[in-house]
Amino acid sequence: MSNLFSLNPSSSFPYLSPLTPPKKFSFWKAKPTFQLKKPALVTSVLSTKTDPQIPQSVQTFWQWLCDEGVVSSKTPVKPGVVPEGLGLVATRDIAKNEVVLEVPKRFWINPDAAAASEIGSVCSGLKPWIAVALFLLAEKSREDSKWKFYFEILPQSTDSTIFWSDEELAELQGTQLLSTTLGVKEYVQNEFLKVEAEVILPNQKLFPSPITLDEFFWAFGILRSRAFSRLRNQNLVVIPFADLINHSDIVTTEDHAHEVRGPAGLFSWDYLFSLRSPLHLKAGEQVFIQYDLNKSNADMALDYGFVESGSNRDAFTLTLEISESDQFFGDKLDIAETNGLGETAYFDVKLDRPLPPAMLPYLRLVALGGTDAFLLESIFRNAVWGHLELPVSHANEELICQVVQKACKSALSGYPTTIEQDEKLIERGNLCTRHEMAVKIRAGEKKVLQHIDKIFAERESELDGLEYYQERRLKDLGLVGEQGEIIFWE
Repeated sequence: MSNLFSLNPSSSFPYLSPLTPPKKFSFWKAKPTFQLKKPALVTSVLSTKTDPQIPQSVQTFWQWLCDEGVVSSKTPVKPGVVPEGLGLVATRDIAKNEVVLEVPKRFWINPDAAAASEIGSVCSGLKPWIAVALFLLAEKSREDSKWKFYFEILPQSTDSTIFWSDEELAELQGTQLLSTTLGVKEYVQNEFLKVEAEVILPNQKLFPSPITLDEFFWAFGILRSRAFSRLRNQNLVVIPFADLINHSDIVTTEDHAHEVRGPAGLFSWDYLFSLRSPLHLKAGEQVFIQYDLNKSNADMALDYGFVESGSNRDAFTLTLEISESDQFFGDKLDIAETNGLGETAYFDVKLDRPLPPAMLPYLRLVALGGTDAFLLESIFRNAVWGHLELPVSHANEELICQVVQKACKSALSGYPTTIEQDEKLIERGNLCTRHEMAVKIRAGEKKVLQHIDKIFAERESELDGLEYYQERRLKDLGLVGEQGEIIFWE
């Protein structure tokens, strides 16, 4: 039954290659460095250089921003010690949508900065993120780098799963996050080996300090966790000072960052990175933004190194495929591509949310066969997707219900713990940060799998009451009466 099509409940990255990033691989969306906790008042705000709670490196970095004119006495935020570690806090009351900081373009770290640097000649043709990663590492090694004081406040790593030990990763057994993490690590390693052979070693005058794989991973992690996007002409940009801002789920909008023209010095104008507060704040409160409303907890763990406590971000990605051995493979692929899908399709299912709109039509397409195969004929090509949005036949609908349920149960069997066991571990409250993240991730995935299984189990129990293509067609032709009886004409 299940050999009619393939449903992969776990992302194993079969398409991963040294030159192809994993699915949904991107750097965009801001950047924390510390574990997220509930929003809280700041325990210490940077006020003097001798404040013992503020690291000296941060005080030096702040003085540099003052000397460069990036901040002034009018800047309504300063670095502070917060539950997440470091963050930006209000020095006075701040109105909703008020500008809290502006950083001139000359301080941005992006592909343009890499191209204009000493290593710019060898960055041409590289993936943007690799060019910026090399730029970060080259500048970090320079004593006279313009960003010297910024590099000194950057963390050596985050709690992103790419930095976890094998023992810590073992807590993710059975999860999609584990396979995703391993896929990303393989991708980054392959990219490093390639750029090392083609760029770094042949240009040792530009890279006098050897670049190691660990250092390349550090640069990757910095970009993954701190880069902004959605600016007018910027898809990968790190903004010193702005990247101190932390995430909170109390912020439900993403339109905080803007690229504007404005004064960038005493007698100069330039593009500025402008950040507005999405919330009204009182003096002493931390400024938050929303990193990305659409990311799952697994995405947050991979990119930023934290998860949210609620279930809103619990998700599971179903990978559906049209089998190449299907006798109707070509027709099905043509229909899928005409409707914005392909041979493989990915559907992110979230806990207690409806299924993605295209998921059922795609399932019905890949399961289509037998007496239903007439819908694949060219005469139906322009209308077939509309037919697939509704049940096609009892056999087709039963097949997809049974195969999805089987896949869910198979995926659930791959976890070494139950949801109940995971919840007990969380209730005890004595887990380290990474272990707690792992438990929340695996518990969330299992809840979503049970959610999917329940949807299709209920659907299977209702098959006899559904209306299928043939009945709809007879109604359209006026051959079915009000009671559902077929009308025969003499």
